[in-house]
Amino acid sequence: MRIDPLSAALHRGAGEHGPLILMYHSVQLGAAAPTWTWAVSLRRFLSQLDFLAAEGYATPTMAELVATPARHARTVVITFDDGYEDNLAACEALEKRGMRATWFIVAGSLGSSPAWPADGRPTGKILNPHQLRQMQAAGMEIGSHSMRHQRLPALADDQLARDLRESRELLETVTARPVSSFAYPYGAWDARCAEAVKVAGYQAACTTRTGWALKDGDPYQLRRLTITNTDTTSSFARKLFFGSHDVAWRDVGRYAFRRLGLAK
Repeated sequence: MRIDPLSAALHRGAGEHGPLILMYHSVQLGAAAPTWTWAVSLRRFLSQLDFLAAEGYATPTMAELVATPARHARTVVITFDDGYEDNLAACEALEKRGMRATWFIVAGSLGSSPAWPADGRPTGKILNPHQLRQMQAAGMEIGSHSMRHQRLPALADDQLARDLRESRELLETVTARPVSSFAYPYGAWDARCAEAVKVAGYQAACTTRTGWALKDGDPYQLRRLTITNTDTTSSFARKLFFGSHDVAWRDVGRYAFRRLGLAK
């Protein structure tokens, strides 16, 4: 777990602005950086978990965060979108460390290849019902990522309501537990979608907007930080401090100039 001194120094101030939600997709075996932007190598994922543990972060599920917001402690909710089968290694790593996460599953593709258009994502299947139950038994939360991974604002009212209801009901049948958390596919949502998610019985929903999780004061507009194939432990630490994706050194320089009052 290597981190440069400046990133380590910046991170000492992390946690002052409230909890963060991290967004992962695929965790691929090996050490090489995956070609898909939204995937991380298992080696880097393990390094990121070890950093969180060493720095004293709590890792509640999304449902727990919404029920009891921790506004000033070092708290991150670890989330996974889609539900790729390669996430099983991530689940095992979390369980070994006594950490938990929330999985947003595309319910209509359980146990089969993803049914939505490919964009470079990994090959393989979506987690099956038995695997979801095993993950849940290990302390993980199962949430919904819709039925078919469609852009929700494009759906008519009846289609939107049906998709949200059917995905929740199917996952509840599979897990025998309430499904209260949702993530908007593609990060696409609007006020109508947020209201439909609420009416469908969910207690909270994640967007892909960056920033502190509870910044908007609305459980249906939770913000997340995306973790990508290029994130090292150092850039990961800077994301936790800044609550932003803009953590390249030029961005850090601009931030420092603003703090010093030197920016034009």
